[in-house]
Amino acid sequence: MFKWMLFALCALNLYSLEVSINGAKEGFESFSTLHIRDENQFLCEEFKNDFKVTTKIVCAFSKKPTSEFKNLQNAFFSIKTENKKNTFFIVIEPFYKMKLMPMLFDLRREGTTFSAPVTMAKHWLIIGYKEKIPYQKDESYSDASIDFPFTMKRHMLPYVGSLDIKGNPVNIKRATDVTSYLKIKKLYSEKQYPQCMDLINEVMQEFPNSLFSAELFYYKLRVFAKLDDYDNVIEMSKTYLREFSSDENVPEVLALTAQAYSKVGLSTDADYFFDRLFNEHADSEQSNWGYIYKADMLEASGDTDKAKNFYKKALEETNDIDIAAAAAYKIAYLQYTYENYKESSEYIMKIVQAKPSYFMEEFKNSMEMMYAFAKNEEYLTAAALAKTLLDAMKSDHDEYEQLLRDRGLWLSKSESKKEALAVLNEYIKKYPYGSYIDEIKTAKDALFFDTNDVNVTERLKEYDLLISEYENDTIGERALYEKSKLLLSEKRYSDVLAVRDLILALDPEKYIDTDRIVHEAALGSMERSLQEKNCKEVLATSNEYNISLSEKWDDALFDCAMMGGDFVLSKRLCERNIKSPAIEDRKKWLYRYAKVDFATGNYSDVIDAAKDLILLLDEPKKSEYRDIYRYLFDAHERLGKSVDLLKNIAKIEEIYGLDYRDIERYIAVMSYGFKSKDDNLIITYGSKVMQIQKSSNSHAQSPYVEFALYQAYMNKEELQSALEAIRSLDV
Repeated sequence: MFKWMLFALCALNLYSLEVSINGAKEGFESFSTLHIRDENQFLCEEFKNDFKVTTKIVCAFSKKPTSEFKNLQNAFFSIKTENKKNTFFIVIEPFYKMKLMPMLFDLRREGTTFSAPVTMAKHWLIIGYKEKIPYQKDESYSDASIDFPFTMKRHMLPYVGSLDIKGNPVNIKRATDVTSYLKIKKLYSEKQYPQCMDLINEVMQEFPNSLFSAELFYYKLRVFAKLDDYDNVIEMSKTYLREFSSDENVPEVLALTAQAYSKVGLSTDADYFFDRLFNEHADSEQSNWGYIYKADMLEASGDTDKAKNFYKKALEETNDIDIAAAAAYKIAYLQYTYENYKESSEYIMKIVQAKPSYFMEEFKNSMEMMYAFAKNEEYLTAAALAKTLLDAMKSDHDEYEQLLRDRGLWLSKSESKKEALAVLNEYIKKYPYGSYIDEIKTAKDALFFDTNDVNVTERLKEYDLLISEYENDTIGERALYEKSKLLLSEKRYSDVLAVRDLILALDPEKYIDTDRIVHEAALGSMERSLQEKNCKEVLATSNEYNISLSEKWDDALFDCAMMGGDFVLSKRLCERNIKSPAIEDRKKWLYRYAKVDFATGNYSDVIDAAKDLILLLDEPKKSEYRDIYRYLFDAHERLGKSVDLLKNIAKIEEIYGLDYRDIERYIAVMSYGFKSKDDNLIITYGSKVMQIQKSSNSHAQSPYVEFALYQAYMNKEELQSALEAIRSLDV
């Protein structure tokens, strides 16, 4: 007789299509079965390689499933799906070996079966195995052999009904212990341990040879463990391990026995059973429970470092959420006892995410840790713990109101302000006349600063209300502070400056940037005044708030000063910037320096600044500062340096061409020609003036220029040119 052990089950129902995976063992060798069923016949086909080994099985269906089919995988199969041209495919690939078989006969209803080579069926079985296919002989037969059907009917062979674990027939009259056993399991799951123990004793007395003897012993031992009756756990385990040594629950019994010995102080005996558990059942989840029990024993003996390692081992190796939660909680509590609140908090939050109901199982310790977290400013962890406990309680629980209040207050001190507001509102709704209502409302008002979603106007109104309602109170002070920040962000600088004294009177240790708020409001006000060219207001604000104008404002302030005729301020700004390391800035301020000096009659300074600027101009024609050549010409003219006029006018003509704006400068050069009695100079620049007047259709310099040309031509005895100059007056 072989003993089967079910170790995995996964089933999917998609319209009438059903896919299920089962796992089992034969002779300690694992294998897996995959059943595919549909209400209609469908095709399944094996694909083999050159060595006759099945590499893939494909099943095809004429319609797609109504719900999503996710890819599946276990230790033997990889199951994927594909959709092509309105056909749905299931593709199975093996990790070891596999065999495809159609399931054509139901031996519960039919007495005859035979081998039928078909490609279509409603039910296909795929067996995944490593070396030897379980419960079958994989033999090959000649194609010429005859396949006789096999008939099996009850009247043809002796028939025995249900058998117990020892192979004896089960008498249907004794099946009443089944109901009791199921009730025992139910009582245990509901944690009604005394009632469960009474029923176990009753069943064991009434049915000493019950089919469920092993299970009854097992549950009795488990109940003793839950009741902390460790002596009876030890006694029960001796019988159980002797009588039922091959039972599937042996790993758990070993774990509970080791725990019991550790609890009664017999650590050597405990270690014996721990070793058996870890060595003989290393793959069992009960080994992970064993790690926790061993860690408990080590922690009780004072070896907390080793205890922590065993807790971590259980946490890292388990796939069971209950074990993971227990191990994480043990580590969290251990770290808490050593006041390592940060690390303890990390493990607590893992349990909150994975199994929040666990904290109710450790209610007393959880409450103790929760308040310790809050005391040490781990508010989010404390609030999360409070939520798990609240979720497990009814609102009439003795602790409910205080827990709700504490959670709201803790959240209000954390970054989760909106969540805090929701909890505080929940308290107000549930307990409008509660013991903590005033405290809750004050906390809610304080949260306005962090959770409001209203527009600026409404927020300012709320701030004003809080300022008046909580005058000389921290909330009122906070409202004033937040109001000033909001006004500043909205660029309402004058409104900020209107409450300057109140802002500066706030506690500087609590509100460390009040000076900055006032300073930035003053700067903002100055900037606005500069944009509006209100230089008086700029200077008044600067003096009142003792603000030194930085270079940031020099451009706007220069324009303002020039517009207002404040050349002293203008020149001071230029002097501060003409040595700027940035070439473009230096160009700009040299140009401005020349303009200011020209306006104030400092022509020598104009010439010096102009020469420095010209040295920095790479392409004068394209430069925005090319007008410096005109300032240079005019400065030379004002100083009577006529000799320099010639090269300056040549540069002006090169840059601007014959421009009407330069006509007076050409006349000035002609005047220099008169003084130096240079007829050629008069003719050259007189002709340019004539061209400018002709192109601009303006004759502002007539008849002076025509007579000047006439006289110069006559002096040179160029009579025809002199005649043409005079005749041009008739045009």
